[in-house]
Amino acid sequence: METNWLNIILIPVISALIGWFTNWIAIIMLFRPKKEVKFLFIKIQGVFPKNQKRVAERIGSMVSNELFSAKDIRAHIEHPDNLDTIRNEVEVKIDEYLNVTFPKNYPITSIFVGKNRKNKIKDDLILEVEKVAPEIIERYVQNIEASLNIEEIVRKKVAALPPDRLEEMLNNILKKEFKFIEYIGGLIGLIIGILQVVLVYLL
Repeated sequence: METNWLNIILIPVISALIGWFTNWIAIIMLFRPKKEVKFLFIKIQGVFPKNQKRVAERIGSMVSNELFSAKDIRAHIEHPDNLDTIRNEVEVKIDEYLNVTFPKNYPITSIFVGKNRKNKIKDDLILEVEKVAPEIIERYVQNIEASLNIEEIVRKKVAALPPDRLEEMLNNILKKEFKFIEYIGGLIGLIIGILQVVLVYLL
């Protein structure tokens, strides 16, 4: 068989272009068409626009179960470092009241309240705060857990996203991955084209 060098060159090139093009089309069809269109007897719509509500439910469930939940908020609030921060803030406010606000509001009475007495009042107040703080924090956290439905919040926000915004967000996150899929399609097409040339012309 006479070797056709034009075909030997064109077959891998065309195969690579077909591989790249089909993957490019597949990526485009993840987002387009945004609204359902009919082609003959087939209804066509982009994968994400068509399944946006389902995607929103999955993302909401994943976020609340795997990434962030009311339990995480509880753990953060009840962390010893945060409790120490609250205690320090309370101590600063008590100092400010005893040394600034109290003398200003009760100038005569403050004359009879010396430094030792102020320190005693301060210690008593801090001790009382430390007693009641866990109960207050517990009620606060329970209210958060009862009222904050993270799964529902995420689901509604994702479901309400305009298709253009959803496409923009996913493209920003997966831009490199989408390009890789396009290139790998071209590479696979090139390899298939080379194999065709080998099988048809070189064997």
